[in-house]
Order: sequence, then C-alpha cells, then structure tokens
Amino acid sequence: MMQNEYLKEVFAKVGLELTENKTQEFIRYAEMLVETNKVMNLTAITEFDQVAVKHFADSCMLYAPIVEKARVLAGIKEDASLIDVGTGAGFPGLPLKILMPELEVMLLDSLDKRINFLNDVITSLGLEKVHTIHARAEDGARSELREAYDIAVSRAVANLSVLLEYTLPYVKVGGCFVSYKSGDVDEELKNAENALKILGGSVLCVEKYELPENGGLRSLVFIKKTAETPSKYPRKAGKPTKKPL
Repeated sequence: MMQNEYLKEVFAKVGLELTENKTQEFIRYAEMLVETNKVMNLTAITEFDQVAVKHFADSCMLYAPIVEKARVLAGIKEDASLIDVGTGAGFPGLPLKILMPELEVMLLDSLDKRINFLNDVITSLGLEKVHTIHARAEDGARSELREAYDIAVSRAVANLSVLLEYTLPYVKVGGCFVSYKSGDVDEELKNAENALKILGGSVLCVEKYELPENGGLRSLVFIKKTAETPSKYPRKAGKPTKKPL
C-alpha cells in the first residue's frame, strides 16, 4: 500500500479524515524525522507504518471523535492556543498543528538540536502560527509563557505528578492540560492527587483508546486548571523528578 493511502486509512480508523495536502505534510515530516534520526537521536520508531500509528495518529487523538465529549467538557476548541512541553521530535504538538491548522502552537524543548530540527520541519512544510522555544520547562514557566495557553500537552514519559509541575504553570485558569499516557494510569492518578491540589488542577476525565494496527492501549488524561499555580512552582531543575509533590 502507498504511504499516503496507508496514512489516510490509519487516521480513518480513529475517525479522522486527512486531506491529500495534510497527508503529504505528514509524509514529508516522517522523511525528515527518519533522515535526521541518522545523526541525532529523535525516535526509536523509524518504520513509516509505525511512525504513522504510534507518533502521528496517537498525537492527533486529542481531536478524534472518541474523545469529543471530553474535549467539549474541557472547553478545547479548534483555534486554541497550545503549548507542547518537552516536545522532543515534535510529538504531539506538530502533528496536532498539521491536523488542525487553526491551532496556535508553541513547541518547547530543552535541547537546541531538537528545536533546530523542528524549525526545519516547520519551514519545509510552510506552517504558520507555530513557534518553537529552546528552554527547560521550569525556566519557560517563569517567563511570559506562564499561564498564557488554553491547552498544554505532553507525551513525555515522566510520572504524572512530575508532569503536572512542569506543565500546569503554562495553562490559563479555566484551561486544560492533556497528558498522553499508556493504558494503565490509575496508580499514577492516585499518586498525583497531592500535586493536583497544590498546583491548582483537577481531573476532568480519562479517555482510553486502542490505536489501530495493534498500536496498543493508550490514555488521554484531561486535567482542568482550576486555580493559579503558586509562584514557587515549578521548583528548580531536578527537584520535581527527585521529590515529586
């Protein structure tokens, strides 16, 4: 099967329709990802079919029909301002931008080389209203980016308690943090109760879904920002990981 046909089919299986233009943008993104990965560690997933499912489709699940009720409950719109904290190779922020062009997207990462790669992709695809920033999450949260976004997202592998400290400071009161997680998040949610209370968040819901092509069980955790995050958070580099709230 041709790459464009496969990609459209994968997205169709989760209820998302890709135009030919968006399909070609994803294919170009995948090509640049694999090529750059030869000289810089961006991803362990390099086969196109796996990239399509586990990076592109998974990243775009925030706007899939299966999570529409959660999206409405969270007040997430198609033209929202969104920050991807610890974006890495651009997931989920850049696929979301390709899928939903009206999104205003900021991609934040602590490694300059990754930011340079993302800038190259953005330029190559001619994307607008998407920006990058080279910063540690705890430093960016003490800038004009603090409490400036409708949505924060992250696919980082850190524990939820740690992610909350790094991401909630970027979200406006009334906005939402969406954490991309594996299928089993119950224990993490329980352990994050104290962090939520301290940082000004509450769990709206958890949406679990199965990725197509045996991509595995995944979860989207929707966290509502209910109050301003105290100015002392996030703490200095390393502390959130060493001593989670």
